[in-house]
Amino acid sequence: MPTVEARLRVRYAETDQMGIVYYANYLVWMELGRAEYCRAAGVRYTDMERDDGILLAVAEAHCRYASPALYDEEVVVATRVLESNPRMVRFGYQMREAGSGRAIASGETKHIYLGPDRKPRKIPEKYRALFRAED
Repeated sequence: MPTVEARLRVRYAETDQMGIVYYANYLVWMELGRAEYCRAAGVRYTDMERDDGILLAVAEAHCRYASPALYDEEVVVATRVLESNPRMVRFGYQMREAGSGRAIASGETKHIYLGPDRKPRKIPEKYRALFRAED
């Protein structure tokens, strides 16, 4: 599936005393990007959990900060699959200011698929195309 974009506006509560987005919020924005990626493909996390007992556990997270996001700026989070196999998926993210296109941050998260018992398992075939990396 191609890159999916999600938009958000920086809320005051996401900033520090200097009006700059607190660093941990970028990981929250990555989660928003993943959820929108799935929704764009016609699947919701809650459906995967409820219908098939599939959980996506974060195994690794990385974020590189390019320039600060500020209060009330509109941010675009572009999300795509970088790598996948039946046991894991790695997402890539590009965050930029919507008006100027200024790069704000980039990152990656690696997830392993878990069953309801929270033990690793292979993802069901019906979801494999959703999490296939684009060449």
